[in-house]
Amino acid sequence: MAKIRHNNFLDTVVSVMSNAKEAGALHLYAEGKEFNGRYIQVRGKKLFHFGTTGYLGLEQDSRLKEAAIDAISRYGTQFPLSKSYISHPLYAELESLVGDIYQHPIIITKNSTLGHIAVIPSIVNDGDGVILDHQVHWSVQNAVNPLKLRSVPVEMIRHSNLQMLEDKIKKLQSKCNKIWYMVDGIYSMYGDYAPIRELMKLAEKYTQLHIYFDDVHGMSWKGRNGSGYVMSVLNEVPENVILFGTLSKTFGASGAVMVCRDIKTHKKIRNFGGPLTFSAQLEPSSVGAAIASAKIHLSDEIYSMQTELQDRISYFNACLKETTLPLIAINDSPVFYIGTGMPETGYNLVNRLIREGFYVNTGIFPAVPVKNTGLRITISRHNQKQEIKALVHALEYHFLKSLEDTQTNLERVNFAFGRDTGKLKTKSDKTDRLSLEIKRSINEVDKQLWNKTVGTNSLLDWEGLSFIERVFKQNELPEHNYEFYYFMIKDADDTPLLLTFFTYGLWKEDMLAPTSVSVRMEKERIDDPYLHTSSCLSMGSFVTEGAHLYLERSGNNWKEALALLIGEVEILEKQLKPQTLIFRDFTTDDNELNDYLHNKGFVKVAMPESAVYDEFSWKDETEYMQTLSSRSRKHFKKEIAPFIPLVKIEVSPQVAEETLDIFYTLYLNVKQNNPSFNTFDYPKKLMQEMNVHKQWEFICLQVKQADHWKMAGVMFCYINGNGVYVPNLIGMDYAYTKEYQVYRQLLYQTILRAKALNMNKIDFGLTAGFEKRKVGARVLDKCAYIQTRDNFALEALDWLRQD
Repeated sequence: MAKIRHNNFLDTVVSVMSNAKEAGALHLYAEGKEFNGRYIQVRGKKLFHFGTTGYLGLEQDSRLKEAAIDAISRYGTQFPLSKSYISHPLYAELESLVGDIYQHPIIITKNSTLGHIAVIPSIVNDGDGVILDHQVHWSVQNAVNPLKLRSVPVEMIRHSNLQMLEDKIKKLQSKCNKIWYMVDGIYSMYGDYAPIRELMKLAEKYTQLHIYFDDVHGMSWKGRNGSGYVMSVLNEVPENVILFGTLSKTFGASGAVMVCRDIKTHKKIRNFGGPLTFSAQLEPSSVGAAIASAKIHLSDEIYSMQTELQDRISYFNACLKETTLPLIAINDSPVFYIGTGMPETGYNLVNRLIREGFYVNTGIFPAVPVKNTGLRITISRHNQKQEIKALVHALEYHFLKSLEDTQTNLERVNFAFGRDTGKLKTKSDKTDRLSLEIKRSINEVDKQLWNKTVGTNSLLDWEGLSFIERVFKQNELPEHNYEFYYFMIKDADDTPLLLTFFTYGLWKEDMLAPTSVSVRMEKERIDDPYLHTSSCLSMGSFVTEGAHLYLERSGNNWKEALALLIGEVEILEKQLKPQTLIFRDFTTDDNELNDYLHNKGFVKVAMPESAVYDEFSWKDETEYMQTLSSRSRKHFKKEIAPFIPLVKIEVSPQVAEETLDIFYTLYLNVKQNNPSFNTFDYPKKLMQEMNVHKQWEFICLQVKQADHWKMAGVMFCYINGNGVYVPNLIGMDYAYTKEYQVYRQLLYQTILRAKALNMNKIDFGLTAGFEKRKVGARVLDKCAYIQTRDNFALEALDWLRQD
């Protein structure tokens, strides 16, 4: 199969968030004339607020409010000067107080995003390297990206995977001076902690290792003087650590703070740290509020506040423990994540809670994988125990109702988050209206039924799939072996509603990435052939293209049939544990199917455009040309017709073994010269089976060289029993492609051959739509829908794309 095109990430995010907004779970507006932190008003309803990041409630403290008002009265709404020239009068006091909190040199920044942009390019020198935890905050990743322009190597590891981190350190240690690992102290979605002690032990083992902590969600509610979670573990900042905290969120004001031990580094950043140099400084109101908060942090009162919050956190944990709600990370942080799995379940539950009188946040893609949608619940000092308990009761009741509303269950939610309880059924729930059969070979499937449903295009007829099964079994290399699963769903009258098949095998993860990424990956695979490869459960197979799913949508129960399929595939996932699940080869304008699959936890990605040819009304070359556009006729006269006399075309159903060797070499030429087709090389067995199969033939193109004809190109063509001609693979000798226009010749000869065989359609397959359109083919946009266990592969390869 051709490579799935790199999808526009922004388009995908916009699509997901638009669905969440339409479902009433995102982009809401708070209402009312005042706000006290305990309540928030949405859609005219007063709700208990369980979505804040102001965990200590300091943003509502009267001392901070009065200090902000006083600062505005004395200094105005802003102080419009760069700090490089002059800081307004309150800044010196704030810097002194925050320095006392950390007992280390500090720098105040406008916010953490600008702070990272200022600090990271300053501390990472040419000759250093960077490793990112793939869940480290976007603001850190964004600040790292420009380092690539300086040829700083940037690697990414799975979340908190210390073995993978050590492997990356070993990879970089011989070519980097310092190796910076960038990580959150506490992660904002699941509320889990960085393994700080283990990281510091690793830094003792590898002296090049330096740690960059973004601890903005750990600030104030933890640590001495509210200095944060990281400081609560480290007590002081080591020489090889840079720490970021915040003056917003729990601190109650605005701004961020960088902490380091090294005076030289501190001076370097302060004197010339990107946006710190000439950007606007914090408004007087923010500085005034921050000063008031810092004084609280430096008093014993901060510990009373921390204790009050911790008491509420412990109470919420205790209440949750009495339920079966899927709490994804269990610890003592104020951030809780209740998994719902599918987006539609999360949207349903959020709206139910709003109607019940509670506001919580929705965790959605790209912050989490689509199938890891859930509720992000935060606890603050504003929350009282009676409403915490009421929230848990509402969650417990409405969680089950949401599962029922969206036809899922707790076991499926646990499975989506890798919480294997061992309870996922071996068979999904059936209905009285539908029946399902699963077969492991096309030989177990009724040939007539298959051929009139799925088998109407590509290699998807019964004979074609029987051929593929023979080729991709019992091979030496793992990538040449597939497992096959055929699904058939019928209604109570035995009428077919859904037929499809899936294959399970090893894929290159950069199939989802641009050509530039595949080129780089192939260089690295010289030493590690299976780098960035993983198992995939895919509708269809590498070799097949086209409509793999037959879905009878004229009735009312197609969604029920599709839901049954998804449930059965999920059970298969538990058994096989693929990294990626793909539903593929759909039209891009099917909005109803798009919304349905998104709500079931799939992300839409673009595929290469496909092409079909079905205009066979012409009788000769002249009439054929009249079917083309005026531009394509010019192309034919210039790029195809003059070369026809220079080549010899033969159609062979079978060739000698030595010719088959030439064919395989020509195929590899195309494969290796087109990294956009970045699958594993097919085994030679594929050509050998073609050579003895009655429905395969070879269109051979030879060019005259001195006193002999030389093979310069071959089209590997399948004759589908439904009157479809399928040029499935191509091979070329690139020494002759331009001189004889080999590719364009083979496209045209394919049309002539299909006409001679009285075919009604040619499935030209994916990619090269521009060239196929020139010979009269219709180009169709295609898409796929994917689920992944996590976002690591997509994000790691996206970093290579940006390199």
